[in-house]
Amino acid sequence: MKPSVTASHQSTLREKLFKILLGCGIFSSLLYVSTDLFAANQWTNYQYCSQSVSELEAIDAPTRPVLLFFFTFYSLLVVLFGSLIRKLFKHRPGIRTTGALLVIYGIIGEVTLLFFPIHLRGKGMTATDTMHIVLTGANVLCMLMVITLGATADARIFRYYSYLTLLILIVFGILTGLDGRLIASGQPTPWVGVKERINIYGYMLWMGVLAFVLFGARDRLAPR
Repeated sequence: MKPSVTASHQSTLREKLFKILLGCGIFSSLLYVSTDLFAANQWTNYQYCSQSVSELEAIDAPTRPVLLFFFTFYSLLVVLFGSLIRKLFKHRPGIRTTGALLVIYGIIGEVTLLFFPIHLRGKGMTATDTMHIVLTGANVLCMLMVITLGATADARIFRYYSYLTLLILIVFGILTGLDGRLIASGQPTPWVGVKERINIYGYMLWMGVLAFVLFGARDRLAPR
């Protein structure tokens, strides 16, 4: 009886871990997007289409305390999501590495949020702003690698969707990056908020889809 009971317990635990993985992948993306929308509506003078998300968490921004709280929770969910992927798919090198990169992505994002926020528009470039740009670039690289490796998690349709998401991130990432100096110098940046959010929301959607894919393929991809 003991081996049977142990196997049953392990199967139950495994199923619970997969449900937590699914919840982390979906809820983290929903939390980020809803926090962005909520904070943008709380700041009267904030222009959603022509200002970046980083300006919501900038030094002296009225919305920074809100983002500090909810984006920290987002980072924790992403780290947990990545850790569970590493644990549950440890025999699949590509997917396991995807999990490791998600952990790195979450940690870099939190360090950037806490210690290297940008200054409000027009304050000029400081060391903090420069580090913010460097770390954001590192996180964008993590995002691209996560999607590239995560594309192997399922069949052809998901791979094609992943490659389309990659293309969108690269194109709109370049377009958003061109506006960085304009933000620092206080110049107008029409549509930078839209361009950046196409990037961010596209990645958040992909993360949610990845969670569904991994959960749905748990019997096929993960060892018992």
